Amino acid sequence: MVLKVYGPTFASTKRVMACLMEKEVEFETVPIDILKGDHKHPQFLQLQPFGVVPVIQDGDYTLFESRAIIRYYAEKYKSQGSDLLGKTIEERGLVEQWLEVEAHNFHPPIYDLVIQILFSSKLGFPADQDVIKESEEKLGKVLDIYEERLSKSKYLAGDFFSLADLSHLPFTHYLTGAMNKDYMIRDRKNVSAWWDDISNRPSWKKLLQLYPYLIFGNVLQV
Repeated sequence: MVLKVYGPTFASTKRVMACLMEKEVEFETVPIDILKGDHKHPQFLQLQPFGVVPVIQDGDYTLFESRAIIRYYAEKYKSQGSDLLGKTIEERGLVEQWLEVEAHNFHPPIYDLVIQILFSSKLGFPADQDVIKESEEKLGKVLDIYEERLSKSKYLAGDFFSLADLSHLPFTHYLTGAMNKDYMIRDRKNVSAWWDDISNRPSWKKLLQLYPYLIFGNVLQV
């Protein structure tokens, strides 16, 4: 059976698809329209009891939470496609460290920026300028730490592209494109070089061609 990825073409789903493309794993997508409440339908809740995307269904195996999914496939197909975990236990430790940093330090402020700037009007509430200012300040502090880290290594976990870098692709794409906050990347020399590198990977560019970013049916111009 073909691997199925449930979700809209939003960022978290793209995290999973980017990993699958790096690992050269074939998959098909099953659209879930959040605006229409597809994620709350009983059939979907059987796959994901919390009603959150993405979810994968691989034969009889079901898994949700995007970072858990990419860890799973990076390990399952370790000898296929790009090695996204590192070759030693020490490298694996650094991959896990920076993947956790992405989840707990980078993601919260950039997620709030995306919701406030891009989605608030679609979701029926006004953008909160105080939240935007606070989130940008928090994200800037994280990127300052990245700038220091990337002055010592090409990628976050070392001199190899890994899940830690890949996990940043979907939401940073919003930041440098539709949100017009490219300066947050460009004002930091090492972060800028890192972003140019990871965002120009063939797998990511192909993914954007096949599955353009959408906001409730409209293609995001980036």
